[in-house]
Amino acid sequence: MRVAALYDIHGNLPALEAVLEEVRTAGVDAVVIGGDVVPGPMPRECLKRLLELDPPAHFIHGNCERAVLAQMAAPEAGAATYWGTASGRPLPEAIERGMRWTARQLYPEYEGVFASWPRTLQLEIDGLGPVMFCHSTPRSETEIFTRLTMEDRLIPVFEGLHVSAVVCGHTHMQFHRTIGAIRVVNAGSVGMPIGQTGAFWALLGPDIQLRRTGYDLTGTAERILATEYPQAADAARDLLQPPSEEEMLQLYSTAELQ
Repeated sequence: MRVAALYDIHGNLPALEAVLEEVRTAGVDAVVIGGDVVPGPMPRECLKRLLELDPPAHFIHGNCERAVLAQMAAPEAGAATYWGTASGRPLPEAIERGMRWTARQLYPEYEGVFASWPRTLQLEIDGLGPVMFCHSTPRSETEIFTRLTMEDRLIPVFEGLHVSAVVCGHTHMQFHRTIGAIRVVNAGSVGMPIGQTGAFWALLGPDIQLRRTGYDLTGTAERILATEYPQAADAARDLLQPPSEEEMLQLYSTAELQ
């Protein structure tokens, strides 16, 4: 089996379509959607496209699917907790507006779809053996780690999994490293990358390839700005000028494994 791993699409339909065209020509046997399909400017369109893939895609949920589910259950402002978890912390106001808008676009049609997605998935991949897919870490959708996180902090997270590799996302920056005996890959972000423009994903089998797909950024920014997504201006700006990797690594270092 050869697998394409697509993470953190965030409602960016043109980026998704460009990646799926490359996936089609790559001869994959399966596509794994690694969470955070939403929120974003074109959430219904992205979900519809993904749910119509043939063969059907494998899905796992990200922190944002959980947050959108929480907004579906409690649509009034301030009712849902941070990222849909039980932490009790409220979402920042701007992010909550985007989550509420996304929930309104998708409810009730996609509520059951999100609720059915598991936290992790394991597949047997040619040349690699058993590979686990998760959004952030095998134990959490929200934990943050990067290519710079000290290995001794990560070994307890990944030890005892009985897989050859783990594929994750969440931080929107690609990397490939080894933690203990396990290869750990961040597939990057299809729709909201950090550090470089383009759409990022991973191809697995018989080895691991980190891939970047180019597409029409200016046209996509215009399409985003034409939507009613509350954070459309920010999304269009970051598409054309992504935050720097150095800036985000510094920011993430203050929240590792939280």
